[in-house]
Amino acid sequence: MLSLSITSPGTAATFLRGASSATSTSSSFHGVRIRHEVSARVPAATVSSSSGKTMVVMMSKREAELKDIRGKTTEELNEEVIDLKGELFMLRLQKSARNEFKSSDFRRMKKQVARILTVRREREIEEGIGKRLSRKLDRQWKKSIVVRPPPSLKKLQEEEAAEEAAEAAKSA
Repeated sequence: MLSLSITSPGTAATFLRGASSATSTSSSFHGVRIRHEVSARVPAATVSSSSGKTMVVMMSKREAELKDIRGKTTEELNEEVIDLKGELFMLRLQKSARNEFKSSDFRRMKKQVARILTVRREREIEEGIGKRLSRKLDRQWKKSIVVRPPPSLKKLQEEEAAEEAAEAAKSA
């Protein structure tokens, strides 16, 4: 909702978009105040204040993603990191081949990988694993990764196989 406030030393008038009347109150603000209120599409959390009133606080999108990440096991997180890094590689290939791609995907995927690795490190700290041992375990984990195509490439291969099967069915 967009609201516009125009005030002079003794009065204030607020005009709401979609409303036909203005309200007057006392204010010491001189000038124009524009306030833009956006309804969020993220889940709400309920918070109780000390006075006993219940307030609704909206979670940010990042916090909702972190909650989902924290709900996964470490193995699932490792698999997701591998998939995201594969997707980043495919994006770099598309960029070098001058194919169409969304440049915003680079930043989004890098941030997602960073969030996952942060949660993974938080878990290591809770287990009492030090920085040095963590890096050693990380190097071992990276060496144990079996190379596999990223999900987007698998999807493309499946689509091509389906098209070839359809063409073979037509010619037969």
